[in-house]
Amino acid sequence: MIDLHTHILPERWPDMAARAGGGDWVSIEHHAPCCARLMRSGKSFREVSSNCWDPAARLSECDAAGVSMQVLSTVPVMFSYWARADHALDLSRFLNDHIAEVVGATPARFAGLGTVPLQDASLACAELERCMRSLGLRGVQIGTNVNGLNLDDSSLESFWSCAASLGAAVFVHPWDMVGAAQMPRHWMPWLVGMPCEGARAAVSLLMGGVLDRHPALRVCLAHGGGSFPFTIGRVQRGFECRPDLCQTASTVPPVAAARKLYYDSLVHDPDALAFLLKKVGADRVALGTDYPFPLGEDSPGETIRATPGLDPVTIDRLLRGTAREFLGLA
Repeated sequence: MIDLHTHILPERWPDMAARAGGGDWVSIEHHAPCCARLMRSGKSFREVSSNCWDPAARLSECDAAGVSMQVLSTVPVMFSYWARADHALDLSRFLNDHIAEVVGATPARFAGLGTVPLQDASLACAELERCMRSLGLRGVQIGTNVNGLNLDDSSLESFWSCAASLGAAVFVHPWDMVGAAQMPRHWMPWLVGMPCEGARAAVSLLMGGVLDRHPALRVCLAHGGGSFPFTIGRVQRGFECRPDLCQTASTVPPVAAARKLYYDSLVHDPDALAFLLKKVGADRVALGTDYPFPLGEDSPGETIRATPGLDPVTIDRLLRGTAREFLGLA
């Protein structure tokens, strides 16, 4: 199996608040053997274990689960789009060098996706080029919005052009969830806001004409595209009944355009996965688990294998084939 959706951090990283002269940067506090807290604004943001930073621990768990390769990307809170761009670039370079080091040590078991400071497209393009040409990464992970700007914003056009020309895979992960401040209880930013962010990204990319202008782009939406596949009928209806609002940048129907995107399999429900496959096809869906975090899939491939009606060829495609194509692996 190839797990397209996993996150990694260095065991330690520079004190960015000190380097940048302040700011709401994430730090890591190791408080017990193999245990640490991600800290932000002086508060614990998330508990993590050694499998978040220790390649040996990851490989041991991969072996037990039958995962032959993990695709490594940073934890989205590290995007730091809010920061001054040169400071965010400083952190991005550190994180990308770390991922490249882990991949370089065990290239048969790990592939890497970098991170770039999308608040400045020129800096993002330069770092993307370094990731692809110097570090040997397969592409980048980005957020579903950049400080509230959607992914079809004109300020990002040069980034999309750069990604297409470099053949970089772009993995889009929800972050900075819309409406989070209005959903403080029941973990709703993660349970409701994240799926909404997936739809936000999908509609922006498709109706915004990003894939029309850059047909060579390979873009994958995390978490099965969030709520997008399950509201695509409504999106299509809006496209048809309000062309004045929905066809300003693209005249490709969303139902058809949805098949231009890739999606991971992390939907936690065999019936939901079956629906996604019906809408976009197995050649557009790849195994993803969100390892090593609690909202992920504990047993890689479990949802795929539990989905009714899948033949062995389709299962193989979902477990490894689509990921290889998306990443551009030989």
